Amino acid sequence: MNKLYELIQQLCPDGVKYKKFGNVCQYIRGITYSKPQEVKDNSTNAWKVMRANNITLGSNVINFEDVKLVKREVYVRDNQLLKKGDILICAGSGSKEHIGKVAYIFDDMEYTFGGFMAVIRCGNELNSRFLFHILTGNSFSVYLSQALNSTTINNLNAGIMKNYLIPVPPLEVQQEIVRILDHFTELTAELTAELTARKEQYIYYRNRLLAPTSQSTWMTLGDIGKVAMCKRIMKAETSPSGDVPFYKIGTFGKEPDAYISKAKYEEYRSKYSFPKKGDILISAAGTIGRTVIYDGEPAYYQDSNIVWVENDESIVLNRYLYYYYQLQPWSVSTGGTIARLYNDNISKARISVPPLPEQRRIVSILDRFDALCNDLTQGLPAEIEARKKQYEYYRDKLLTFKERV
Repeated sequence: MNKLYELIQQLCPDGVKYKKFGNVCQYIRGITYSKPQEVKDNSTNAWKVMRANNITLGSNVINFEDVKLVKREVYVRDNQLLKKGDILICAGSGSKEHIGKVAYIFDDMEYTFGGFMAVIRCGNELNSRFLFHILTGNSFSVYLSQALNSTTINNLNAGIMKNYLIPVPPLEVQQEIVRILDHFTELTAELTAELTARKEQYIYYRNRLLAPTSQSTWMTLGDIGKVAMCKRIMKAETSPSGDVPFYKIGTFGKEPDAYISKAKYEEYRSKYSFPKKGDILISAAGTIGRTVIYDGEPAYYQDSNIVWVENDESIVLNRYLYYYYQLQPWSVSTGGTIARLYNDNISKARISVPPLPEQRRIVSILDRFDALCNDLTQGLPAEIEARKKQYEYYRDKLLTFKERV
């Protein structure tokens, strides 16, 4: 970074000018179309439309999943086609966390973008990649939060964007900062690509290892153990903070937003069904079949929505169940308006069970893959997270300038 320091001392030793977004950038909103103008088949005679879901939240990259197609009769201006150097930004969404997420366009693309999206195009004073890094940083996040809190509508319009202040150092300084920050993002991208490949490899081996063999015996989960759940906790017994986290179906596998008292926890875990360390908890509502391995730490779980099989591991290892559940085609009941997994559905689910020594061998192999692909304390996820934090540190440091008056 010596070169950057020398450039700053040479070209802007007294600081840099901060300029309003509206004076240095264009902000172009996307196309509008109606439902009858959408095309379902993969027609070549259709516009391909980028929407909010096509920017991956957290990684700020384009994904091409579920690209919308619309008829060519929809009017698309030339400036509404994605061009090299554009910054695609989510300008409208039902969820505020998606507002302001950005992706950089590296090449001209035969794509347009929807009405809840916008494109940012820089003038001659700004390197667009420099601006991209600014828009992923804390200063823009804070600006958005303050601007959107003043309105009930999640709409990042030109009126909001035009007043955002951007540091505009000489282009040579911008280019050197881009070079440094892109080095970090390239490392993260390489690690992410490797992680994707490892996950595909994991799925391949998991499916092969868990396939029935001549050694396997078909059983039901009811043969292994009884389906159990925690005692019901009433809403009045919870609080926003407290001693023991209480996981509901919406927070299962995430951060808790409710707690119960230590006294209630100790009473209920001693009197009623409670998982033992290593049991596999299953979501029976919401996204059916999500699993969490109970780690033995104080926690309580919503009755009927979060259940487990009381398994003593004399027939099936819990870790084997954990991997088998990932393949389990759960048979759900839809008698009401919401699909759910009842105890009877779980008890009747069939599972291929090899001898315990074979289960241990399978679990040993899959555990190594699981740690490499999913463990945030080691393996690729940990390295990716470390690189992201490194990038964020240098991004916020390098993009903070003394303002020249």
